[in-house]
Amino acid sequence: MEITEHFFKTTRHETFYLAAGNQDDPLIYLIHGWPDLSLGWIKQISYLAELGYRVIAPDMRGYGRSTIHLNHSDYCQKEIVADMLELHTSFSKEKAIWIGHDWGSLVVWNIGLHHQERVEAIASLCVPFGWGGHPDSYLDHIDRKLYPKEEYPYGQWDYMYFYYENFDLACRQMAEDPYKLIKLNFTKPSEEYKSCFNAGIGAKSMTASIRKHGGWFKHYGFKGLHSIPDVPVDQALISEDEAFTYGHFLEKNGFFGPNSWYVNGKLNDEYAHELRQFTTIDCPVLFIQATYDSVLTKNFNTHNKMVCTKLTEKEVASGHWMAREKPEKTNKIIKEWLGTIN
Repeated sequence: MEITEHFFKTTRHETFYLAAGNQDDPLIYLIHGWPDLSLGWIKQISYLAELGYRVIAPDMRGYGRSTIHLNHSDYCQKEIVADMLELHTSFSKEKAIWIGHDWGSLVVWNIGLHHQERVEAIASLCVPFGWGGHPDSYLDHIDRKLYPKEEYPYGQWDYMYFYYENFDLACRQMAEDPYKLIKLNFTKPSEEYKSCFNAGIGAKSMTASIRKHGGWFKHYGFKGLHSIPDVPVDQALISEDEAFTYGHFLEKNGFFGPNSWYVNGKLNDEYAHELRQFTTIDCPVLFIQATYDSVLTKNFNTHNKMVCTKLTEKEVASGHWMAREKPEKTNKIIKEWLGTIN
């Protein structure tokens, strides 16, 4: 199935997106997170199009070939949701199926809450309902046997506080070599290398020690303090060409945009409060848990059943990068779920 490239521009934002499938077919959006691109869905785009869907995978604001905005507040959820709704109007369809991963899941959840008239169904990979506000709200759910409060006050969410406290430093450390960062990020954990978001069950996430170490890369001291190790490309997750593409756009655009998604907790909480009352999501919802995701662990799935009235929950034995690591299993689950809603 051919995948084509497009741009959609309004007075406030320009979105680049990949597309596949017949324009008259039902619409599916694939929404990526940090530090991803539309390319992150490459193993789903053609697959879903061949099932009979028009598939749209955008570069989100701050990423790739979409607009790079200059203020932290430009990356709050309300602005990002507006980007997607404007893009949606260009396709002359009332509703769509929205599928997200990582921060893209937060966009999908928010569209489901605030704009149910635009939603046929929702699927979230890794991220359960209830996240995206200030990380203070996450602390009660931390596994204190794994992360004793005295040593790990913020648990696996420590890295988010590092963004709030040392935003410029975090960006500089990552900008040292974006290509190396991408290779490290899209890596399954091993004895030699720790991946940012993947670990064995019951193992501590490296994200729990970022503030203590003064940055992301002190874990790799054998390569030099605060330097990004040059790990091999993990071909099970990403190709060499894809890694270069990711690195190119991060070097070109910088990390201000992608990292700003993390520091809008207050504005995101205010956006949630605009609903003014408890709101359920009444369309079909699919949530897929990643077994080895060391940040979004199972104990954080506390809100799905409370909010989603037509909920399907599945699990894939993968790390955080589920759609890349286990595409066949992920695609099969999505296909079976789609069959229940049509």
